[in-house]
Amino acid sequence: MDVWSLMWQMVFGAVGFGYFIYGKKQQKGIPLTCGIALCVVPYFVVNTFALVAIGLALMGAPFLPASR
Repeated sequence: MDVWSLMWQMVFGAVGFGYFIYGKKQQKGIPLTCGIALCVVPYFVVNTFALVAIGLALMGAPFLPASR
């Protein structure tokens, strides 16, 4: 584990926690699911580039037109 991997894990975990709280309070499934995924995915992905790609995709998923 290097410094960049740890930094991205913290960023995606913090954003995931925010999505989780938002989805829970507003009772919206997509942000809630993306928040849980953003908190859990860093434990299983060890490649930094894959982590960033998956994290950015999960961060953008609630903003897609089909998810509203």
